[in-house]
Amino acid sequence: MNRKPPPSPFEAQRKAAQRAALNALRRARRSADKAGVSLSGWEGEFLDSVSERVKTHGRAFGDPEKGAPGQALSSMQGRKLKEIAAKARGEEPKRRWGKTLPPKD
Repeated sequence: MNRKPPPSPFEAQRKAAQRAALNALRRARRSADKAGVSLSGWEGEFLDSVSERVKTHGRAFGDPEKGAPGQALSSMQGRKLKEIAAKARGEEPKRRWGKTLPPKD
């Protein structure tokens, strides 16, 4: 009887990260459509290309130093996805460098 060997825990974790990334990309697109927020051409292209790379290769980045092992998105791709999701929710974009502007008189 030929039995398939059990999947390794690493493989299961990688597949879970892949599913989570694809769900987050779909959720961001859906919430933008639902809220009537128009994504820029770049943002739409980003969501499409990243989801296609995750489906094809299991992750969306080639350089292993740009993301954690077992993750589907690099750190910058994750940040951009959060920014797009926040835009879809109607939130103000956060300042990247941590400095706040002085109040205007």
